[in-house]
Amino acid sequence: MDLITNPTVLEVARAAEVVLGRSVHVTAASDISRDLAVDSLALMNIVMELEDRFDISIPIDRLSEVQTVGDLSSLIDNIRNKA
Repeated sequence: MDLITNPTVLEVARAAEVVLGRSVHVTAASDISRDLAVDSLALMNIVMELEDRFDISIPIDRLSEVQTVGDLSSLIDNIRNKA
């Protein structure tokens, strides 16, 4: 089991667990749709959960560049750093 040290990746995992109602094992390289079995509706719910946790707004058009947990984590970090 890989130790996750990035706090944003941990928050993505926690948000996924809340939305999916099950535990998930993620790494930054985890593919959101394939590895976590997340569909577009669940992804939007995860994004809303993360927006609440970080008090940010994630533009919908930026989600097209998100494939992995690491991608989503980087997007969140970029938005937070610009705030």
